[in-house]
Amino acid sequence: MIIQAVGLGPGDLAHITPCALSAIENCDVLVGYSGYIKLIKEKASGKEIISTGMKGEIKRCIAAIEEAKKGKRVCIVSSGDAGIYGMASLLYELSELEENIDIEVIPGITAAISAAAILGSPLSNDFAVISLSDLLTPWDVIERRLKACSAADMVLCLYNPGSINRSDHLQHACDIVMEHRSVNTHCGYVRNAYRGKDQESLICSLEELAVTKVDMFTIVIIGNSCTKLIDGKLVTSRGYELGNEK
Repeated sequence: MIIQAVGLGPGDLAHITPCALSAIENCDVLVGYSGYIKLIKEKASGKEIISTGMKGEIKRCIAAIEEAKKGKRVCIVSSGDAGIYGMASLLYELSELEENIDIEVIPGITAAISAAAILGSPLSNDFAVISLSDLLTPWDVIERRLKACSAADMVLCLYNPGSINRSDHLQHACDIVMEHRSVNTHCGYVRNAYRGKDQESLICSLEELAVTKVDMFTIVIIGNSCTKLIDGKLVTSRGYELGNEK
């Protein structure tokens, strides 16, 4: 019995991989957060749907396991990639003691890659992905990670940068980064990447980013000392020596 943990990418069908689409089309039961199920409603026709709201991750995984035990082909979906802040790890943990349950992770385009493509090429050298949500990770742990990666001059890609209950987390994060980088460091953010008319993006300085209001649908990228603007795009140099070739 196999449960497929499927990454949907940004959500529009043009950016879902053929492998992910095939898994969705061939499953009997489709499990996921209700908002993500809506993104693929065209492909969900005729499927048994099990969905929950936010914070229902454990319930969804247990439901997927129970349906798989009945011999059904089950897909549990995540936005972006199922293994990056997605459902795959929880599914592995909950099925660890189950017999005859195998997990297949089908990768998707994660939000970091989507946002980076819209902004230019800011992740072309070493970078770190950090979630600012302290729902499952204590804030002091998040702070230590921010300090370490900032001191190491890594480009930072921030997931879950803000919400109604966490309106000041991005400002705190920027304050930490500014201990190690110029206030003029090039940054950018993308909201609702590749979700049609709802997509928003902006390139700004680190100082400007610190006072920007963002939400859970936003990905923030903070450049390093080698990040620059080229034709209005955010670009992090790989470090090639450019001479007459340029």
